[in-house]
Amino acid sequence: IDDTIRRLDDHLADVYHEVDCTRIALDPRFKNMEGSIGAVYYNFPHAGAAWVDLQPGQGHVTGFYDSHPIVNWRHENLMRLFFRNLRYFVKPRGLVKIASNMGAVGVRFSYIMGSAEQNEFQHVETLPFLEWSLHRYGRAYGDRRDKKKRPGDGQGYNAQKAESDMVYTFEYRPSGKELPPQEIKLPPTFQTIMGCNDGPFKNLDHNSSVALARQLHERFIKEVSGTHVG
Repeated sequence: IDDTIRRLDDHLADVYHEVDCTRIALDPRFKNMEGSIGAVYYNFPHAGAAWVDLQPGQGHVTGFYDSHPIVNWRHENLMRLFFRNLRYFVKPRGLVKIASNMGAVGVRFSYIMGSAEQNEFQHVETLPFLEWSLHRYGRAYGDRRDKKKRPGDGQGYNAQKAESDMVYTFEYRPSGKELPPQEIKLPPTFQTIMGCNDGPFKNLDHNSSVALARQLHERFIKEVSGTHVG
């Protein structure tokens, strides 16, 4: 990543770190950039692992597959809020290109398509990723596995093959009408989380399950609370 940033700097690019794409409209670094962006690229979006601290020194909890209903709603909200925020910054007729695998079970293609349509980004093209001029992009796992390994030469990412990677292109065509507030998926209730007996809950005793469910629920409520767009 350091080499990549240096190359971007050589081309007079501005590199911002820790950008939350669901709250771009509230990020002061993007002030005065409204309506000025002509192209946006998002390669293989993912809402990130759902982790919580157990006790000091015990690390983090992971273990849910992306398709698990306890966490899958987070991936749909990622796309809904991403496209809603882009409305503030993308020029009319500006392009948004999102790369994703046809078999992705986290950010599914239906989440991408539906979120774009809700926010007046019209789908104009789908292109195989390997035929794209930026196809040399190197994929990563996005978690602790990256310290020791990466998907081999971009050919395989778990069960996803590079031949199934697609680039979805959208064009921003605002109607000028005021849109209703962006709907989002709500997280599961505490009772629903308590009913989970797989993933990180597997083999936990009752007290540990209650503690984990409470921490997950509190974290999920924080994710959907507050202001995401101006």
